[in-house]
Amino acid sequence: MQSAREPMGKDAKILFLHHSTGNKVWKGGVPEWFESSNAASGTNYRITEQAFPKDEPYGWHNYPYDYWKIWVENAGGEPYMEEPTLEMLTRDSDVIVFKHCYPVSDVLEDTGQADVASDRKSIENYRLQYEALKDKLHEFPDKRFIVWTGALRAEDDSKPGSGERAAGFFRWVKEDWDEPGDNIFVWDFAAIESDGGLYLKEQYQNEPEDSHPNDQLSKKAAPLFGRRIVDVIEGRGDGGSLTGEE
Repeated sequence: MQSAREPMGKDAKILFLHHSTGNKVWKGGVPEWFESSNAASGTNYRITEQAFPKDEPYGWHNYPYDYWKIWVENAGGEPYMEEPTLEMLTRDSDVIVFKHCYPVSDVLEDTGQADVASDRKSIENYRLQYEALKDKLHEFPDKRFIVWTGALRAEDDSKPGSGERAAGFFRWVKEDWDEPGDNIFVWDFAAIESDGGLYLKEQYQNEPEDSHPNDQLSKKAAPLFGRRIVDVIEGRGDGGSLTGEE
């Protein structure tokens, strides 16, 4: 087993799983950043992307429940509803990055009846799903995983109380769930798009009542994303900035 504090090698292969928010950041210059970084550093880090899960037949949902459903409950060497399991994805990738789109921030109040198999968006359910995902990711100690803190909604596109609850969950992910020394790392996208607040900043909105990032934010985030990935590959994942900022 390779220590997460050791470099992975100059030919590390990265897979980025995303939907629309991730695609915006990707198009903000991620491939170009890696091309430039490789040329300057003498590395050959190769990054590819794909939509996960696809719209059909699984559905356009990439929340904690969905990763748990595909990767934990239906783990193994065969796809689930045409979606690859971790056993499949790790065959050809050294680093896997996954994320949630901004509806993950529509966090409802807890009921006191947490259920790992529930798709209800609540902190109590998210925590169970993340704990199960952590155990699963630890089954691949020679691979490294990066999860984005969930994308935020803009304030004019958010329901009362959900922003505070989402921030509480993301804080738990960074401060409690993420463990130094293991093979899991966090990229704090929420901090980048909010400048440390509860909501996607108005200046970064694609348009009113739309929580997709605009070109300004996408171009700001792309190099930070690239640097965070390289830090993880080169063994600085636990000591570097969670946003990728220097």
